[in-house]
Amino acid sequence: MSGPPLAICGEALAALRAYHTPPEPAPIKLDANESPWPLPEAARRRLAEALAELPLHRYPDGAASELRAALAARLGARGDELLLGVGSDEVIGVLMAAFDRPRPGAARPTVLYPTPTFVMYPITSRVQGFTPIEVPLDDAFDLDVDATCAAIRAHRPNLVFLASPNNPTGNAFDEDALAAVVAEADDALVVIDEAYAPFAGRSLGDWVDRHPNVGVMSTLSKIGLAGLRVGWIRMHPALAHEAEKARPPYNLSLPAQRAATVALTELAGLLDETVAAIVEAREALGAALARIEGVRPCPSRANFFLVEVPDGAAWQAGLLARGVQVRHFASVPRLSRHLRITVGTPEENGRLVEALEALSAGAIG
Repeated sequence: MSGPPLAICGEALAALRAYHTPPEPAPIKLDANESPWPLPEAARRRLAEALAELPLHRYPDGAASELRAALAARLGARGDELLLGVGSDEVIGVLMAAFDRPRPGAARPTVLYPTPTFVMYPITSRVQGFTPIEVPLDDAFDLDVDATCAAIRAHRPNLVFLASPNNPTGNAFDEDALAAVVAEADDALVVIDEAYAPFAGRSLGDWVDRHPNVGVMSTLSKIGLAGLRVGWIRMHPALAHEAEKARPPYNLSLPAQRAATVALTELAGLLDETVAAIVEAREALGAALARIEGVRPCPSRANFFLVEVPDGAAWQAGLLARGVQVRHFASVPRLSRHLRITVGTPEENGRLVEALEALSAGAIG
């Protein structure tokens, strides 16, 4: 045998790169949009008690009934409106597996999203055999409604993904703009990705009741529980029923289900306090960034800033040399002079600002 049978790999994989994270994070890790604060000791003890009771020799509840009820109560939703997944990443994949029927006359189904946006929309669409349609955001990183609606008419996507607040730009899209897209895509599922909505103080969850073609997706990953990998989408029960057929069995582990349930019930106030603390730190950091010469933070409604600097790659390396890890989108030409910086603790933000001030003064490297 001459080697592994790579000829059987999907054609789409040739154009993709695997999603990698740094193996050894820097002392100040501001690149993944996580909460900078660990859970308090009392909360960790309560979770440890809850997890110690679990029958790990058994499969988890396949319907995640306990978690589903807790999540529905927090969202003001019905349990049968929810599809649960291993983070929103798996939810995206399940949606594409479920709603993949090509339109009449088309060889493949189509998915549409603005750019730049969350990297898993293009990656998952290509892996799942969808034709991706990308519509650039305007110069202010806002939704180009006319171009988006024109693309919907031309390509008739099965799925439309709109992250609001958007990652990596940080801005929330205007509700009238979102409503126009929802109206245009009346025979598609329009997914409003609200992973960062807690930091914006706004949710469009009730749009599911008003628009049968709208799903609202979110996650626990940004508000202090990234390690649990729990995400969901709320959508019309008929759509949720069909998508359930494509969900892997027992996809949410028993520890994740129990810990998330405790977090959404007993520890719900702590999650809200974490969000409030991050928003407060965001406002202070934004003001500090705006005072640094050569640094221009974009307005943010999320837990991070997209920051324009003279040279994105050089400044990312300069920050890393000073122990601060941020994200640079080297493969996105439009963002070559930008860094995405997660809001950290006040102490971490202070170190970040000091490092940026040194780079601004010309001390690259």
